[in-house]
Amino acid sequence: MLTPTAYGLAILLDLTILFIGCRFLVVPRPAAAAYGVPAKADGDPAYLTIKGLRDGAYGLIGLALLAFAGAHAEAWFMLLVALVPLGDTVVVLRNGGTKAAAFGIHFATAVVVLISAALLFAV
Repeated sequence: MLTPTAYGLAILLDLTILFIGCRFLVVPRPAAAAYGVPAKADGDPAYLTIKGLRDGAYGLIGLALLAFAGAHAEAWFMLLVALVPLGDTVVVLRNGGTKAAAFGIHFATAVVVLISAALLFAV
């Protein structure tokens, strides 16, 4: 039961972050608003593109690690990549976002990613 749960959660997280990355590339302004720091009406194209590329790459890297290197490599990846939503928590708080978005989205995501890492290490 642990193995399907560990793999399932990792795949779900990888696909979700891949989706978020694609969303930032396709519909950047709504994606930025959902992130917790809306984009300025007169710009921010670099922020939106970088965010989309970063998240898309993390999703693809996670899927590739799981498929070709296994659970242990994916666990280390998840452990390290948890720093990203922790950093996003700070970004939202320092740039006028709500505490609900910072903690309810980004900090909670970091916790789930760390749980995923622990499950993968246990497999």
